[in-house]
Amino acid sequence: MVKQYMDYKDPDLHYSYDLGQSRFFTKNQDNYINVLGKEQLPTIGNVFLLDVFLSTGNVVEPHYHSNASELIYCITGETIVSMINPSTNELKNIRIQSQQVVTIPQGWWHYFAASMDHTHVLTIYDTPELDTVWGSDVLRLTPPQVFAHTYCLDQGQIQQALAPIRDTVIIGPPADCDRSRGRYSNKDAYYQPYYPSSPYYTRGMHPHYNDS
Repeated sequence: MVKQYMDYKDPDLHYSYDLGQSRFFTKNQDNYINVLGKEQLPTIGNVFLLDVFLSTGNVVEPHYHSNASELIYCITGETIVSMINPSTNELKNIRIQSQQVVTIPQGWWHYFAASMDHTHVLTIYDTPELDTVWGSDVLRLTPPQVFAHTYCLDQGQIQQALAPIRDTVIIGPPADCDRSRGRYSNKDAYYQPYYPSSPYYTRGMHPHYNDS
């Protein structure tokens, strides 16, 4: 990456910033994300930060970053970070608490959910400008007939299932989620099996895997 020249003699340069003044996304008062990159702090260098606050059951939706690896640091609370290793097709689920971290390589599909209230995590990226592909955008922008044809699915059912996704979700479930539309289990949406001997564990991806 080509480094941009920075004139450190410039008296207008700033070396500090209040993340509370730079909101990236808000779901409600308990679930929101602040952002810090070179747009907010030009002297930040090759770093990008997202300051994430979540309550129980809320999840940062599945996504990947095309131009950066990621470090997730849990400040308070507890979160379960899930990622797919594209080399092994393995789904890894890692539970972290305060002062624990998870690394996610560049381009890996991942998501993370809060398993207790007042969860606060900092995600750190090795780029000053972050590119993100959100799962909700893939679902809502891909024509339903493409999914139906590619995977031999019923197009009408696909359209009906995806119709509520009108915007990028980022923190789900959406604030206007209507659970009466169909069978919905908040537990199943974010729960991952927990093995108390270690906060780190993995699970293989198998078509007939059953948590029960």
